[in-house]
Amino acid sequence: MPDPYLIKFPKLGAPEIGYISVTEQHRLVPFTIERIFWTYYTPESIVRGRHAHHNTEQVLIATAGRITVTTELANGSIQTFKLEDPNVGLYVPPHAWHTMQYSHSAVQLVLASQPYDEADYIREYEAFRQKWNQQV
Repeated sequence: MPDPYLIKFPKLGAPEIGYISVTEQHRLVPFTIERIFWTYYTPESIVRGRHAHHNTEQVLIATAGRITVTTELANGSIQTFKLEDPNVGLYVPPHAWHTMQYSHSAVQLVLASQPYDEADYIREYEAFRQKWNQQV
């Protein structure tokens, strides 16, 4: 399973007319998209996420505002990503514990490889460390 990494989507247009970013036939997203959701109006003092997944892969995109995403792998590798350009997404593999903190105006678009299933979530940090340490 790859580590978290940034995906740069095409940015077509110009300042005087605006821009569009697109991906077709999952050319840049490394999985078939089964669920799309977005978060918005999150207070800046709130840290969301605080979980990993057993199977779900995701791409996180800040379509507006700024999102600071911190990922941690079971081997202890920690990375911080600032998403603030709507043509850049962050690939988050299933084995990555992740948290997100938002500017108040942030809108986060999430492309997910699986439909929602509560059983896919690892919400306890120690359970995450134990599960993925066995596979490192």
